[in-house]
Amino acid sequence: MVMRLQVRFFALFLAFAALALCAGTRAQAQSTAVATAGNGTYIAIDPLANVRYDNRFDVSLGAAYGHIKAGPPPLHEGANLGGLDLSASWWFSKNLGLEGTGRVYLGSSGAGLGPGNSEPNLIQGPFVSQYMFAAGPEWLAAHNKHGAFFAHALFGGARFESHLGSHTPEEVWFFNNQIAPAAIIGGHIDLNRSPQWVFRLTPDALYTRYGINYGNMATYAYWNFGLSAGVEYKFKKKR
Repeated sequence: MVMRLQVRFFALFLAFAALALCAGTRAQAQSTAVATAGNGTYIAIDPLANVRYDNRFDVSLGAAYGHIKAGPPPLHEGANLGGLDLSASWWFSKNLGLEGTGRVYLGSSGAGLGPGNSEPNLIQGPFVSQYMFAAGPEWLAAHNKHGAFFAHALFGGARFESHLGSHTPEEVWFFNNQIAPAAIIGGHIDLNRSPQWVFRLTPDALYTRYGINYGNMATYAYWNFGLSAGVEYKFKKKR
């Protein structure tokens, strides 16, 4: 049910972003109209007239949200974490580039029952964190001077950490502190504010494969939803 809700939210978010992009396009078009008055002619300056997609390098920073699972079944509760998303891209051509990202997510999570599976929770809302580092290809899709859509597939690693004091991960059904494979699949929705400055939304599917070193010693693959909102700066150096 959680995954269905995330998929519905993701679809609603994309629809909202598309409407925002269309509205921005219409508003910018209206801003370029020539207004006249009795004492002369006034020409509105279009701040997006020099928007180009020929920059070599860009960097973005945003406030990030990420949903994770802090442990395998029977832990049912997820964790909604907040943090930062720092990304940068190097463009080889107009449409193809290499993107790298570093993301940190911090917050609290629900915990499992005690060792007997019927005792009260040993810890209420323990602090957990997830750090993701990944890189991969980025593709410039539909775009104009008002905005653009990007797709990326990034692969790397994630580090999970829990802060349980004197308790062990097994006692609360958590993953062990570890580094594991990770992937980030999604893209960017850009709204240009000037030739260099961009408002950026980044919806992603976050893949992790954490394991436990107790019980069945298994690893668990999870897909979760992540979102960041912030600004991008395009450096003026051209290809």
